[in-house]
Amino acid sequence: MKNDIINVLKKCINKMVNSELIIIFTGILLFFKMVLFYKETIYQAEAVEIDIIAKTFIFSMFVVTFLFIFRNKLRFVLAFIVNIFFSSLMFADNLYYNYSTSLISVSQISNIQYSEQIATAIKDLLSISQILYFIDIFLVIILLITKFIKIEKIKERNWKSAVIYTTIMVAIFTSTIQIYVVEAQSYKYNKKMQLEKGTLYTFHYLDVQSNMNLRKTAKYTNKQDVLTAYDNLKNEYNTKYENDVYNLFGIAEGKNVILLQLESFQNYLLNKTINGKEITPNLNKFINENIKINNMMSQSYSTTADSEHSVISSLYPLENGMAFAQYSNNKYEDIFDMYKKSDYYNIYMHGNDGAFWNRKNVYRLLQVDELDFIDSFDEDSELINGWLSDETLYKQAVKKLSDAQTPFFVNIVSASSHNAFDLPGLENKYDRVSINVGKYKNTYFGDYLEAINYADYAFGIFIDELKDAGLYDDTVILVFGDHYGVQMYNEEMLEFIKENDHEYNIVETEINYANVVCGIKIPGVDKMEITKVVSKLDIKPTLCYICGLEDGLSLGTNIFGNKDFACLNNGIVVTNEYYYNGDWYSRANGEKIDINIIDYKEKEKLDYYINSMEQELTISNSIVLNNLLK
Repeated sequence: MKNDIINVLKKCINKMVNSELIIIFTGILLFFKMVLFYKETIYQAEAVEIDIIAKTFIFSMFVVTFLFIFRNKLRFVLAFIVNIFFSSLMFADNLYYNYSTSLISVSQISNIQYSEQIATAIKDLLSISQILYFIDIFLVIILLITKFIKIEKIKERNWKSAVIYTTIMVAIFTSTIQIYVVEAQSYKYNKKMQLEKGTLYTFHYLDVQSNMNLRKTAKYTNKQDVLTAYDNLKNEYNTKYENDVYNLFGIAEGKNVILLQLESFQNYLLNKTINGKEITPNLNKFINENIKINNMMSQSYSTTADSEHSVISSLYPLENGMAFAQYSNNKYEDIFDMYKKSDYYNIYMHGNDGAFWNRKNVYRLLQVDELDFIDSFDEDSELINGWLSDETLYKQAVKKLSDAQTPFFVNIVSASSHNAFDLPGLENKYDRVSINVGKYKNTYFGDYLEAINYADYAFGIFIDELKDAGLYDDTVILVFGDHYGVQMYNEEMLEFIKENDHEYNIVETEINYANVVCGIKIPGVDKMEITKVVSKLDIKPTLCYICGLEDGLSLGTNIFGNKDFACLNNGIVVTNEYYYNGDWYSRANGEKIDINIIDYKEKEKLDYYINSMEQELTISNSIVLNNLLK
């Protein structure tokens, strides 16, 4: 009986693989894998929409339609290759989305040179469910090896009817798919909407198409045109938003300035405790005593290099690290240039190797008087993840600053709280990590909390060292996080937030991902709290404003002005009341806003935000891609 069942099953499977049914079966497999991808990534907190399911089914059947013209063996081999290719693509997209909440671009091939350091995060991005992308492939290989299935060879083939049938099917599918492609193209900067409106297939098609000649995707190709567009936008902002509500212009003129970038530091961690201990006691004290900025948005979901690019140039980043990796020779009206014009001594410090993210080449072209990477510090320095520990970096940085020409502007980039957060190399770890993460021990989130607590410990030492050196009181210090710490929907993180604050809705969760820590100490300025939405692009114009410097070209605005929205490089707009990610949502309750029934003036304001976002991104991308400020 058992053998009879196996023989029937074998006969059915062989009949399928030796007929056109293998094509339909492959299309259905790709469809279900794609739905799995949606649920694992972009729809992980909600139900997959019916619209994208229907579109995905049509695309999945379309990509296998051409197989109808081939004979059995070649048809089976090609179907197998198509399955492997798209399964691998979905797996790679799944990993990358878990890493940066974005979709992978072909332009990322340039980042292979940094794969060794990036790979440290991969083990934390894997999940059991991802085996479903490949389980059918492994099963087929086993069945072929055991000769359970055998591909027969057909000697005769009616090529004419096969070609006619395939042509008709392709024509029908193409006419439908083209509608989806056009719809997705209208969301030029928003990958999430490109995927939702056209499926993952469409996203990658458009990505390959645009990257074939990326510079041609920029609207402006000459300096005068882009400057005209910039001047028009900034004049509008100056009229609408530049009301000087704090009267701080030039208050820090001639003062030393420290710009400190903290690795993976999100804002929700401030003033939080775990098992009775503050997670960030030193930052809490510093920020609460000075100028607290609650809604600092990071332009990019990805790298530290993107954060540096946004801060020093007040322009948007491109794909993950591309502004540094592929456009390192570009000229900007950057923050170092602004300080050099006022006779500041400019310093850049990072405890990593200068080759990582091409930083050495980037900063050598800027007005930087002293460039300090890992080889500029003591060779016996403590290392974490192969980079200078924050404590070691800060202590040696203060020694260098004590001997530096004044006034100085120094940009310091920390690294110890970089993923995978387990602080390898840190001696006497629990003498310097003061919290007990309890139930989160030995989890990714628990390691993150410990890494942040250590980074805060080192920051406290930095402040103490500055005070001991007599550099604290009369120095501007702006501290900020570069980007997110853990993934957007990390379960432990959301549980922690719920227990320490309240349960976040989907909109709050997405905003939390981009909301990084930020605070400023300005000598002579009392403590205050800035609650409006600001962004990394605003750091350069703000420092220029308080130091009385010429700003140069900046898409950001002074934080102490009254601009009421910020944009991210993926087409997102954030205000204190609203959130736009292809549709408008209320921040208060996370519900989608029906723009057809809201007040006309309110709709007009929302349209203005979208239009401004598109103008900013268009100007910025044109400048970066075509080096228009050279």
